[in-house]
Amino acid sequence: MKFRFLSLIVFAVHLTGAFCQPPAEKRPNIIFIMTDDHANRAMSCYGSDLLQTPNMDRIAREGMRFDNSFVTNSICAPSRAVMLTGKYSHMNGLRDNRDEFDGSQQTFVKLLQAAGYFTAIIGKWHLKTQPTGFDYWNVLIDQGEYYNPRLIEQGDTTRVQGYTTDVITDIALKTIDNRDPNQPFCLLLHHKAPHRNWMPDAKHLSLFEDQDIPLPPTFWDDYATRSTAASTQDMRVADMYLSFDMKLMPGDFEKETGTGGNGRFNPVPNWLATYNALTPDQRAAWDAHYDRIRQDFREKKPEGRALAEWKYQQYMKDYLRCVVSVDENIGRVLDYLDQHGLTENTIVVYTSDQGFYLGEHGWYDKRFMYEPSFRMPLLIRYPKRVKAGQVSTDLALNLDFAPTFLDFAGVPVPGDMQGRSLRPLLEQKHKSGWRKSIYYQYYEYPHGWHKVKRHYGIRTGRYKLIHFYNDIDAWELYDLKKDPDELVNLADNPKYRGKVRKLRSELEKLRVEYKVPEDN
Repeated sequence: MKFRFLSLIVFAVHLTGAFCQPPAEKRPNIIFIMTDDHANRAMSCYGSDLLQTPNMDRIAREGMRFDNSFVTNSICAPSRAVMLTGKYSHMNGLRDNRDEFDGSQQTFVKLLQAAGYFTAIIGKWHLKTQPTGFDYWNVLIDQGEYYNPRLIEQGDTTRVQGYTTDVITDIALKTIDNRDPNQPFCLLLHHKAPHRNWMPDAKHLSLFEDQDIPLPPTFWDDYATRSTAASTQDMRVADMYLSFDMKLMPGDFEKETGTGGNGRFNPVPNWLATYNALTPDQRAAWDAHYDRIRQDFREKKPEGRALAEWKYQQYMKDYLRCVVSVDENIGRVLDYLDQHGLTENTIVVYTSDQGFYLGEHGWYDKRFMYEPSFRMPLLIRYPKRVKAGQVSTDLALNLDFAPTFLDFAGVPVPGDMQGRSLRPLLEQKHKSGWRKSIYYQYYEYPHGWHKVKRHYGIRTGRYKLIHFYNDIDAWELYDLKKDPDELVNLADNPKYRGKVRKLRSELEKLRVEYKVPEDN
């Protein structure tokens, strides 16, 4: 009887769970928000004096801001391939925008899906092949349009009327709504904005209208001391298209002044097709704003430096207006998480596929290893694990996203991924041994746009060494503490021979570590 009595007690305790192991911790949801060509300088949490981004700032305030976050190859498609695979461009097979992504290869999304996550991507894809590893996907065609976008949903092409930044967010929130609530999810919410040609939402066209955006101190850079790579590029604000970029119409100008194309792009018909694709109401709103700008141009007839500065003002205002829309829609996502009780256990990441030039060195676009395009914003919030209000100055890479997501999800990180989980930095634990230098390589020249020479290089906390190659053999060294704008090339300065030698040695070690082919 005593034995039967004890057995009944044990059985009852088992039912109540008193002697059970505690249930495994609920795996985090992941929302990975990425924009295209968003510079740190256009975010108020990074100290911008250009605009306010309160919702991006909220992620930073409630999580961690990374002040030294960088891209491995500053161009759209390669950056996205690195993000998915956790491998450098030469390893994942996508070196420039001409390449197609091999969707059969391992990605962090496939690993999360195999581990029971619901996976989805909404918005920009830009990898030429169809997405794989996603339970649901609905992506823009190529770069996508700013208005009334065409989308490929699970293989079927549709067109949705509206402003694309809003449309992408609408679909993303609906996707979260329709998921199995008992299944953790990983959502890639990838915006087109603020990519060229910077078409703001009609409701934001009046923003910054009466302001003069200050020219960066390096806007009239003469590229003295640097290699010819800096002076032979084709990405000056002064050479932007009057039609496609500035939104002027035939008749507003006698001759198109812009360049920056690939020899196959005809800006006037492309702009007219874009403009004519607007609905009547959208065109009416655009005309109400841009007719004044067109009239201003016809009256001033700016030339030379005056024309370059006029273009800069139009470019910057449209760019910033596009960022405002992104920030507003991030706010919608954060509010949704609050309203549905998902905030505490959801990792929210905000980043861009690379940085961008906002007039520094007289440029727009990206590609170079110089700071404005090499550096990218990175904000991560995870209330359950990441203390609010932190700032990291450690060197982070887009290479690190894949292992970070897997690490937090409890999925083993494959040994062939070349990035490192950012979790130790986020949780401020076991930071010893973190990287002290990072490797970069850009491949697209002489194909594609903007004539930026091929180059690779190394950056440490203070120094940067770049080697331009292919049809040029030139080295550039910068002391980022003394020369943050990278105006003085020290590579041939006798005082820095030892530093160059040491950095070249470390650079070769990184190339070996990352298995970079010699003829790459």
